[in-house]
Amino acid sequence: MKKAIYPGSFDPVTLGHIDVIERASKLFDHLIIGVLNNSAKTPLFSVEERVKMLREVTKHLPNVEVKSFDGLTVDFARACGANGLVRGLRAVTDFEYELQIAQLNRVIAPEIDTVFLTTNLKYAYLSSSSVKEVAAYGGDISSFVTPFVEEEVHKKLNARARGKK
Repeated sequence: MKKAIYPGSFDPVTLGHIDVIERASKLFDHLIIGVLNNSAKTPLFSVEERVKMLREVTKHLPNVEVKSFDGLTVDFARACGANGLVRGLRAVTDFEYELQIAQLNRVIAPEIDTVFLTTNLKYAYLSSSSVKEVAAYGGDISSFVTPFVEEEVHKKLNARARGKK
């Protein structure tokens, strides 16, 4: 069985992420979306909330599973029995960074290959950070995320705004 991990913070999951997930789910028998619990970052959503959103937006894909993890991605991949890592590329700058990580992972875990999927051009500019910034200033994010995620982003931002008053 060809099993892969698609790791990331997904804070929040964008249409670009979903595009990569859908395409990767056709390449592998089983795809596990690994939601990284990165203690170095301060995410908008908790790990549990990000897992919930990803499960909702991928429920139409029967071979996709969502799990959270911390630590090294290759350790998570090994624990899941995966032989592949999926990474999305938006631009050349992504490639330079991702290539270094893929080479490092290859030294640590030579049995796990990294597969790069270039992002659909209509999402090449899109990042979770830009979605959060646009939403924080009251902008329309409906072209960047699913309606479910859009609602969750607005709820979270409204709750934070009420908490600051």
